[in-house]
Amino acid sequence: MENYYLGIDLGGTTTKFGLVTTEGRLKKEWWIPTDCRQNGTRIIPDCLASIQKELASELKQKRILGIGMGCPGAVDRVHGTVSNAFNLGWTHAQPIRAAFEQSLCLPFFLENDANAAALGEKWQGSGDGEKDVVFLTLGTGVGGGVILNDQLVTGVGGAGGEIGHFPVTNPHSFDCSCGNSSCLETLVSATGIVKLAESYRLTTATTLNDCPKLTSAIIFAEAEKGDLLALKVVNEAANYLGQACSMIANLLNPHSIIIGGGVAEAKDFLMDRVRARFEQGNFPAVRKTTKLKRASLGKDAGIFGPAYLVKIRNTAG
Repeated sequence: MENYYLGIDLGGTTTKFGLVTTEGRLKKEWWIPTDCRQNGTRIIPDCLASIQKELASELKQKRILGIGMGCPGAVDRVHGTVSNAFNLGWTHAQPIRAAFEQSLCLPFFLENDANAAALGEKWQGSGDGEKDVVFLTLGTGVGGGVILNDQLVTGVGGAGGEIGHFPVTNPHSFDCSCGNSSCLETLVSATGIVKLAESYRLTTATTLNDCPKLTSAIIFAEAEKGDLLALKVVNEAANYLGQACSMIANLLNPHSIIIGGGVAEAKDFLMDRVRARFEQGNFPAVRKTTKLKRASLGKDAGIFGPAYLVKIRNTAG
């Protein structure tokens, strides 16, 4: 009889669930809307009710070995709580692990969403099971996860892997949501790329001036068509991202640095430019051994990662 891990990707709009075999095959997946009203008080009860409905047979037969969850906010791995997840309505610590373990009587493991996605790519994605992997996800911000010798690097304060807040020397000094300025995510995230374009387009003849609402997807599309300003923005963002990846590679020399998220869906048009800057800044021995890759799991990384978290934490425990 087959056993499973349950992976949960808790997001501000939807919560996705995936039943994953111990070998890493996705057996079943579903999702529910995330109800963030009333300070998010319904989120965990809704998750529990959905699991009990969808997996009644597996729970009864005790075929689920544990549950893993990736979520935004500040994760306290010791106490199993999450706080400062403002997009969920959670300002104070939420006792998530206690709620799940008391209700379902299964071991429960909690991780930051970017770290969880890093584990997913390592296990079943572009990481190919390698021991040393660094993952960057480029969306509205920039998240990061660092895995060394098969272990997540979370740091003494739990904030390890905040690659999006690398300081980057640049002429713009855009403010970051963290309170600093010139963080990497202010330049290479979807919002950062739009900011770059906005800073130039009022003084430049460009097709971007015909767009009432710019998005990073529009900028990439116009760059591929040959718009000079759009191409300048893409090249500048790629330069910053490649430089950051080069710094990571020279510091850690991992097997792979994997780039995912919505911005990375620009595929080779972006990655070729990032790779050129990446290789230019690498120490020769690093250039030969650390590979720059595009993520392959897409949004499913948020399911496979928490499932893998159960696999490694159960083994460790």
